[in-house]
Amino acid sequence: MSVTRSPAADASTGFDAHGIAPVPTAARDSTPWQQFWIWSGANIAPINWVLGALGVTLGLSVLETVAVVAIGNLVGCAVFGLFTLIGHRTGVNQMVLGRAPFGRRGAAVPGVVQCLLTMCWVGVNTWVVLDLVMAVLGQMGVHGGTWLKYAVAAVIMAVQLVIALYGFYAIRTFEKYTVPATVLIMAVMTVLALARTHVDWTAAPAAAPGAKITAVSQLLTAIGVGWGISWLPYSADYSRFVRPNVPGRAVFWSTALGMYVPTLWLAVLGACLAGGGAGSEPSTLVIDAFGAMALPVLLLVMHGPVATNILNLYSCSLAALSAGVRAARWKVTLVAGAVASAVLVVFIQAGSFAEAFDHWMVSILAWISPWASIVLVDFFVLRRGRLDVPSLYRDHDSPYGQVNRGALVSLALGLVAAWSWEYGMVPVFQGPLALAFGNTDFSWLSGALVAGGLHYLLAARRRAR
Repeated sequence: MSVTRSPAADASTGFDAHGIAPVPTAARDSTPWQQFWIWSGANIAPINWVLGALGVTLGLSVLETVAVVAIGNLVGCAVFGLFTLIGHRTGVNQMVLGRAPFGRRGAAVPGVVQCLLTMCWVGVNTWVVLDLVMAVLGQMGVHGGTWLKYAVAAVIMAVQLVIALYGFYAIRTFEKYTVPATVLIMAVMTVLALARTHVDWTAAPAAAPGAKITAVSQLLTAIGVGWGISWLPYSADYSRFVRPNVPGRAVFWSTALGMYVPTLWLAVLGACLAGGGAGSEPSTLVIDAFGAMALPVLLLVMHGPVATNILNLYSCSLAALSAGVRAARWKVTLVAGAVASAVLVVFIQAGSFAEAFDHWMVSILAWISPWASIVLVDFFVLRRGRLDVPSLYRDHDSPYGQVNRGALVSLALGLVAAWSWEYGMVPVFQGPLALAFGNTDFSWLSGALVAGGLHYLLAARRRAR
């Protein structure tokens, strides 16, 4: 794979030298189409089949699942498109942009959280690939036991690390040449799967009164609005490389559609397969739907999780640097890969991936939606879309301050509000408002409204003083 490099690439290592400093204009050569392929590649993955299958698992019909995912992602992906505009306008990565609302050092709090979560995401996504590989090998009669499982995991992790070490330009090149082919193969797979699966679009198990509302709210939180929201902390890390003269609307549509189209497409496919009796486990969805066809398409199916993880590893290193870690970006990436490998071991032990994934999505949204609301209100409402970029990097006398206590208080209370109205599959993630309002889950909404609204009020009061 030939890697397109910036003139600023490190000649001694060959690794992308761009850390958290603003990307120079000469190095900003990405196009809207490249952004579309980056986000499409990250979402053409077996894990998105689980998204659709989860709706059926929760007791919804295929048609109801599709409606929730389609409508919810309209909101989530639109907000994601807005966040990419911030990176495009400033040339700055997402966690450094957080210094405007949270302060120079206060932004280290969400930076550390993002760093930890991205490492965990690598473990989650690699597990999906590992599960598929082992299932196909088993179909071929290859049974190596535990040693084979961990050997395959090590190879997959190594591939992801190599691409992430080289940074944005390697990621862009990888997606540019692999995603179009993956889209074509997935289209063929979709036709074959639906041709072999009998789908009853309206059938759903009998449920107690109010159970369907609970399922809709859970699905909306975990994989409707929530799926687009879960990518917000990554958004500016890649749009900062887009050419400055590209219209903002082109950046918005290329990134929002790059997120929306594959997410909806594969969620519909997953719902149809689960509605046809294939269950919700990734390996079951593939093997039962495609049979012998699973083997020739396996490598292309693996592309999605790998494409997702290279974004996780790259953004993890940026988040760590933004939080104050003093090390070369590629060294931080290696550490992230080691931690992600440990997380992978934990997920291998999970009994039901669908339930484990729901627990994971609900828990991370509890912090992302309040954080995102504060950043959105601060940039577009309070600052009217303008930032003093050099001041984001000043250690002293920055107009954004060292620690904005009001923003951190807003984030903390937003977390409480989100937990109060979340209804996960375990008691610790079932808040009092969720229980009081018929076991519903609107944690993303309650957290965003409280955090964003409070940040606006406190900022207005501070300015008045």
